[in-house]
Amino acid sequence: MNESELFSRTQHLITTCAQVGLSVAGAESLTGGRFVATLVDVPGASAVVRGGLITYATDLKSRLAGVDADRLEETGPVDELVAAQMAAGTARECVADIGVACTGVAGPQPQDGQPVGLVYTAIAFAGKAQVSEHHFGGDRNAIRSQTVAAMIVGLDEFASRLAYGTEVNEHGRR
Repeated sequence: MNESELFSRTQHLITTCAQVGLSVAGAESLTGGRFVATLVDVPGASAVVRGGLITYATDLKSRLAGVDADRLEETGPVDELVAAQMAAGTARECVADIGVACTGVAGPQPQDGQPVGLVYTAIAFAGKAQVSEHHFGGDRNAIRSQTVAAMIVGLDEFASRLAYGTEVNEHGRR
């Protein structure tokens, strides 16, 4: 997804959320704030975006986003339940309707036995979370960019289903 397509999709997401009164917050690990920065690049984002948590360090996932410390000790930070708890925690801590999160390995080396390119993204709403597993390729920057795009697309589809009961296509259209 190029920058123009990403902006268009983000614009659609912001418009949809604003129309139905949904607020969003993000918990980011490997993206280091790029997701929320992408959201706020769109004029009008202040009606939707509550904020975010940059939980790059493993201990901050627990301290700021409420991830179970025992789970982090057991599995490490690159785990689907960790992603789900990050999403739920950021929604709670930022007082947002929807929490979105990512955790993964951008490289250049594997982390805690997890391969470069393995990323979990999660969306939490109304006490439930859906998690997606991704296997991205490329260098560190490419993996981080693909993660942000996956978060935007996933959230746009989720918000559109909530708002309209429909899916959106790759151009952000119903």
